[in-house]
Amino acid sequence: MEEFKVVIDGKEHTVSVEEEGNKLKIHLEGKTYEVDAGLKKQQEPELDSTAAGSGEGTVKAALPGIIFSVDVKEGQSVKKGDKLLSLVAMKMENQVKAPIDGKIKKIHVKKDDKVGRGDVLLVMG
Repeated sequence: MEEFKVVIDGKEHTVSVEEEGNKLKIHLEGKTYEVDAGLKKQQEPELDSTAAGSGEGTVKAALPGIIFSVDVKEGQSVKKGDKLLSLVAMKMENQVKAPIDGKIKKIHVKKDDKVGRGDVLLVMG
């Protein structure tokens, strides 16, 4: 389950969202809403690599958005699941996490950059 802060009619709320099959369960102020989202697992960061098991490759944007934060530095070692950066898409913050253990070789984006689906965000090696 992931939590997000959203602003509705000028008031900030904490919303919890969980995936259940092709549906999203949205928990807001004690109520649960189900949305048929037609979810596809493509929203994970993509890792292009000819040697994926070696910890090398490029991490690409799974959806278009604006970079909200870059949470790693070049040369930094990361473990699978570590937060690399956040991007905002459709007014929601999405965390891009390391798909593998590795080291950050090159960062191609900075805060407030616009990215499209498939754009290279960073290179791991």
